[in-house]
Amino acid sequence: MPSVSIPGAPAGGRRQGSSQTLQEAVYCWLVSGVAAIAGLLFGFDIAVINGAIVFLRAQFHLNDFQTEMAVSFLLMGCIAGAAIAGWLADRYGRRRVLSISALLFGVSSLAAALPRTFAEFGAARMIGGVAIGIASMVAPLYIAEVAPAHIRGRLVSLNQMAIVTGILLAYFTNWALSFSGAASWRWMFAVAVVPALALFAGLFLAPESPRWLMEKGREGDARAVLERMEGVEEGQAQARRIHETLHHQAGTLEELFTPALRRPLYLIMALAVLQQITGINTVLFYGSLLWEREFRCHGHSSAIGMNTMIGLVNFAVTLLALWLIERSGRRALLMFSSGGMAICQLLLGLVFRMRTPPAFFMLGSILLCVAAFAVGLGPVTWTLMAELLPTNVRGKAMSLANMALWIASCALTFTFLSLLHAVTATGAFCLYSFLCGLTFVLVWKLVPETKGRTLEEIEEFWRKERR
Repeated sequence: MPSVSIPGAPAGGRRQGSSQTLQEAVYCWLVSGVAAIAGLLFGFDIAVINGAIVFLRAQFHLNDFQTEMAVSFLLMGCIAGAAIAGWLADRYGRRRVLSISALLFGVSSLAAALPRTFAEFGAARMIGGVAIGIASMVAPLYIAEVAPAHIRGRLVSLNQMAIVTGILLAYFTNWALSFSGAASWRWMFAVAVVPALALFAGLFLAPESPRWLMEKGREGDARAVLERMEGVEEGQAQARRIHETLHHQAGTLEELFTPALRRPLYLIMALAVLQQITGINTVLFYGSLLWEREFRCHGHSSAIGMNTMIGLVNFAVTLLALWLIERSGRRALLMFSSGGMAICQLLLGLVFRMRTPPAFFMLGSILLCVAAFAVGLGPVTWTLMAELLPTNVRGKAMSLANMALWIASCALTFTFLSLLHAVTATGAFCLYSFLCGLTFVLVWKLVPETKGRTLEEIEEFWRKERR
């Protein structure tokens, strides 16, 4: 199925009959922006280790295996967080669970800044991983469920924009603090307390997901949220559509594996895994070590400073993706992204074969690879994970997809340095190039276009596909 289209609203943008005013649109962006602070914390926490690791190796006298452990502690926690996130979100509501993740972020940041032993550091990072596992599932889910269809892709991508902002902030913070001595890594972790408090406070002003409220029988509350988001006329119409759709399925875990839902479930799980194992996190997590070991950067601060260019490119291109996602659509961006990454990873493999490769060629290959990821696989994967499954099983489905994502991320991160020893950097990046090509084929053959469609229209599409 090379091209799959979901029937519904015009693909060009707003749905007919939408009465959303400027005030309502601003409210949608503000609510989504608050939820996206979870993404900023997510990005900061996964990237802060990039700069801190060079100091941690000296502080705790880590070998390569222990270094992989130090980076992977967070990801182990992410797996646990993703495993419980769907159940928590379906039982207690999206907003309340995001508040729990904010508290965990704050506790983890302080605990990671104050450890006396490597084991204490690992425990603190695992707590932060639980927070990320929860936030990575619930934040895009929440945004998708409060956003009107004509700007849903852009608002869900706002979460990815926040993630790359957090990554960029981590890189700049690491670089600025790297000049303050051997204990600077403690401050690198501690500063995340500030956005954690901002998320916790901001969620008091945000509404609960109208789809979750409707599922729990609170139809009046759900309608009030929808009317404030989309206007009275469109809000009432949307409430009726949600009410009708919710009665088609019971929302059990077993239902995820029925013929109607197996295909979208397996599809989002495959995209989640491929987003990680295509190799982008080798740069995001191990960038400083790569600059020092492979590219002969002199001094910790110089190596950490090189990461800021990666963060800037990641940030700028994600902004572009935010603009493109409702114009070019999801499939086109994913195909361009995975194809571009395949070429860039192959170039990186060639770079590592050269005895003295030109510096601009090395840096250019890495920056192009990051740009290719940021325009598609980064933001669009999270968007599709929040769009492709029905409301009453979306939390459970996203938990499974996020578990698959974090298991893949942990496997990649925990084996990267060992893989370099086993097959060399050239072999590793050629493998990542192959996986990027596999992602291109999967998107081309199986991923439907969801631009401009309501979540209920997407659900109806899968039902018709089963027939």
